[in-house]
Amino acid sequence: MDQEFWLERWENNQIGFHLRDRANPCLDKYWHLTKLTPGATVFVPLCGKSLDLLWFAEQGYKVIGVELAEKAVQDFFKEHQLTPSLVETAEFKCYQAENITLYSGDFFALTKAHLAQCSAVYDRAALVAWPPELQARYAAHLFSILPQASTGLVVVMDYLQSEMAGPPFAVSEAQLNSFLTNDYQVERVGQRDILRYEPKFVERGLTSLTENVFLLSAQTQTAGAN
Repeated sequence: MDQEFWLERWENNQIGFHLRDRANPCLDKYWHLTKLTPGATVFVPLCGKSLDLLWFAEQGYKVIGVELAEKAVQDFFKEHQLTPSLVETAEFKCYQAENITLYSGDFFALTKAHLAQCSAVYDRAALVAWPPELQARYAAHLFSILPQASTGLVVVMDYLQSEMAGPPFAVSEAQLNSFLTNDYQVERVGQRDILRYEPKFVERGLTSLTENVFLLSAQTQTAGAN
């Protein structure tokens, strides 16, 4: 990921990739499959100022997000009339209000300690933001810092990468499985053709565009396993 590219886009308000007037519909449709009870903590990587953060908070969850662009973090709290506390460390500026904690800084600086209370991850726009040569690195770090037995949803786009240069970048089910350690498994729980809703991608040359929703769960050990 080109950090300067994303910082410049946020600074210049070139965030068409982000704009929504409500939380992602897949949360209402699929989040219950995680069986996570309110009060648990959800991690949202590369969160921007997503309304999905507010959805989790309104459902009674605690939320931890990380975002490179500090402007996005500040805008989130400002737009929702929240006044956060601020704690600065060498790696992050940590903004916190009510049950939402957002770290402004480099995702790869996160450690297990930052996510020790998490029970789930919600990746809607993070994995697809990384070019193919960095997706495996991102996933390896993510699953190394998440507590064991975490659950969650991963939402990705799949298309012919040769037809369009990302971001967003394509991620197939086979690729996603290749990124997982033996501790996790994924199940596709949702799929829809979204090209007709994304004319900007048609203009960029896409002939097909599929959104896939995957349920992440801990790998069940087989009987008799040590």
